[in-house]
Amino acid sequence: MSSHRLPGTPVSKRELYLVFAGLMLALTLASLDQNIVSTALPRIVSDLGGLAHLSWVVTAFMVTSTISTPLYGKLSDMYGRKPLFFTAIIIFLIGSILCGLAQTMFQLIAFRAVQGLGAGGLITLAQTTVGDLIAPRERGRYQGLFGAVFAACSVAGPLLGGIITDTLSWRWIFYVNLPVGAAALALIAIGLKKHVRSVRHRIDYLGAGLLTGATVSLLLLLSWGGTAYPWFSTVIVTLAGGATFFSTLLIRQERRAAEPIFPPSLFHNPVFVVAVSVIGLNAMALFGSLVFLPLFFQLVLGASPSRAGLMMAPMMGGVIVASVTGGRLIARSGRYKIFPIIGLALGTTSFLTLAYAAWRESGVPLIEMALIGLGGGLGLVMPNLTVAIQNSVDRKHLGAATSVSAFIRSLGGALGVAVAGAVVAARLRHLLPESWTTHSDTQPNLLELGVGQIAQIPPAEHLLLMHAYRHAIATTFFTGAGIAALAFCIVLFLPERPLRSAPKAEEEIEKAAY
Repeated sequence: MSSHRLPGTPVSKRELYLVFAGLMLALTLASLDQNIVSTALPRIVSDLGGLAHLSWVVTAFMVTSTISTPLYGKLSDMYGRKPLFFTAIIIFLIGSILCGLAQTMFQLIAFRAVQGLGAGGLITLAQTTVGDLIAPRERGRYQGLFGAVFAACSVAGPLLGGIITDTLSWRWIFYVNLPVGAAALALIAIGLKKHVRSVRHRIDYLGAGLLTGATVSLLLLLSWGGTAYPWFSTVIVTLAGGATFFSTLLIRQERRAAEPIFPPSLFHNPVFVVAVSVIGLNAMALFGSLVFLPLFFQLVLGASPSRAGLMMAPMMGGVIVASVTGGRLIARSGRYKIFPIIGLALGTTSFLTLAYAAWRESGVPLIEMALIGLGGGLGLVMPNLTVAIQNSVDRKHLGAATSVSAFIRSLGGALGVAVAGAVVAARLRHLLPESWTTHSDTQPNLLELGVGQIAQIPPAEHLLLMHAYRHAIATTFFTGAGIAALAFCIVLFLPERPLRSAPKAEEEIEKAAY
């Protein structure tokens, strides 16, 4: 059997099953690693310190995976899916090994960024490879299996992270990637044939570099401003100038690039502009709450890492049920605007309930009910707005519109984590004595202590510290409510256009999704 195959030619069932199994494992690596770390973060802080930088363990991964995603697609068109798949998985596994070996919080953050560089290729290459192998009319079944992987990882990630942390060590949440990645490499190596035909692209490397500079400058500005550095310090002012400078150059570059990362014409489409704005704000609110919920459960409520993972499950269950149900209702009704409106109204109410429950010590049942509502509300937003975007743009721009909305979603999540981290750090410094939040020879910085170390401090100090953490984390929930309310106001201006149902249009939309 030849090791080369033209794209679009039929494949044997053996090749399809081998490759698809490898793609599922690759997707498991990427989606599980976005969720498995959250419940281990408090234990990581206990070992490495650096609680003030906790959110960057998540943010670094999200930033690099977001930035690298559009490049993998074009590079794989030029050099083939198989070499790029190998590259992405190997980079991811190297990053996993380094994360497991990290000795400081800054090392862990840097190595998570390496992981993200690999993860950015896993999802987009898996979807593109399915497009190479499966006829458009058959892709729905396989897309459903991909959706099942994402859903399972969303629920199992926090729980698995807690169990591994309790029974082994937080380092093993990174080491477990190695056998899974090795199996994915083997299946793809055996089953996936190299494409003979390649597509030449003019890759906008300058745009990618400017986008990276603008994104990192903005995230550092939000993370450090008012916490690590005063708002009008030289560092913060420089970061603000850098974000503005890179953003201005990026806009100019995208207007003249032959194949821009962000096609300017998309931003003249009112449906696209409103929908991606709401998608970004929705992700900002969701991920901003996700990163500190496990810390709240473990530090304030005294839950173990595995129990904290279980306590996150109702929220993820709400996201999954709402996403699936909302998609089916859209297919039946042909209307999409009402669902994000309902979802954001429910999400805002749930955030306020969650903040109240945390602030007033109302107990776990009310918190769990709020999490179900939060997951259900926000789960009605993302997939339905993606349908609106794909329905509103020209067929030639479907792929670009889908990839840009995915980038905005990831960027919104990264911004949400950075903002939540900044809010928590600022509130803690406001609520606690200054001597507790600065390091000295006689008094350690209590913000740098982990969960186990905090449990050993004197009772009076422990009580005050728990009060401060409770109120600081509750403030992030209030912040999430404000962001969700802003998204609710914006989505009211979303134009509603009839959903296309012609077979050819459906085929084009399905093709663009991969």
